[in-house]
Amino acid sequence: MKNKDLNLEHYTIFIDPSLQRLDDLITKKKYTSIFVLVDENTKKHCLPKLPVKAFQLIEISSGESFKNLQTCGEIWDFLLKNGADRKSLFINLGGGVIGDMGGFAASCFKRGMDFINIPTTLLSQVDASIGGKLAIDFKFAKNLIGLFKDPTAVFISTGFFDTLPANQFKNGWAEIFKHALIYNPNLWEEIKSLENLKIDDIERIVIRNLEIKKAVVEIDPFEKNLRKILNFGHTIGHAIESLSVENDKEPLLHGEAIIIGMICESFLSSKLLNMPQSELLDICTTLKKHFTEYDLSKISLDEVWDIMMYDKKNEDGKILCVLLEKIGKPIWDIPLQKADVESAFKYYIDLYEK
Repeated sequence: MKNKDLNLEHYTIFIDPSLQRLDDLITKKKYTSIFVLVDENTKKHCLPKLPVKAFQLIEISSGESFKNLQTCGEIWDFLLKNGADRKSLFINLGGGVIGDMGGFAASCFKRGMDFINIPTTLLSQVDASIGGKLAIDFKFAKNLIGLFKDPTAVFISTGFFDTLPANQFKNGWAEIFKHALIYNPNLWEEIKSLENLKIDDIERIVIRNLEIKKAVVEIDPFEKNLRKILNFGHTIGHAIESLSVENDKEPLLHGEAIIIGMICESFLSSKLLNMPQSELLDICTTLKKHFTEYDLSKISLDEVWDIMMYDKKNEDGKILCVLLEKIGKPIWDIPLQKADVESAFKYYIDLYEK
């Protein structure tokens, strides 16, 4: 395949290992100034790979706990003090937190400036970098304050993966497993047998996942119907992640929390939608093989339920979830009861005791 780029309605995802076309795009657009958002990790490991000659650097602290209004205020303050205008460019160089919050900050500043996403983690390349969902966390809820706004462009370079710790690379596979389960049974059959997730042809896997998400978001850009399937594992997973960020010395990574959510929601798929037991076993055996146990017994079910009540997919006071009728056939807007979550937690705990 000569041209691997993916063209969406309003922007292009450039598959560009060297990032050389980034400079061409910036020159063509004639921006008045350029701002690059990094955290301490991407500043050290990824910024040297950026082929942009003149820019102003905005550095924030890494981690989900900093994806909030206070950090946005610091970004806006920097932009204001350093002469940013609506013809400036904002580049997000980092993972999902950088992309979500940086895009949100850029889209709100002076009613919007162009931003480009350069996702540097596997997780952000296959998931957060595409689709135009931008948000920050508020109170106990993830991504509660946000909007839909497409980037000017996305640049994908798997060369950044050399800078990732092993747990961060594995973290990205959660969304790859999710995409396969909700959309592509053939991809699931391919990846479920992998013994080692550090594979040589990772760019091919990234592109296949980008194609899946592109297909979904082009049909339903504002998450009214089909796009809800991308939330499989996230209703329970997000709540667990929020509590972990609040309480754990070493919080769960996003993908680790979503793996827990997918195991729990796969169990509920068998309970509520009669997904075949063979498929439940297939899913849970695969995910358990690659991801270690998290102690769910230390988490209050009441706190989990309270956080789930803030989930964006909820309607009319009902907690709505995405479940699987079978692998490759997700059903959205399935209502959950507290007893369902309790039984899913018990299933997860028992699974890892075997």
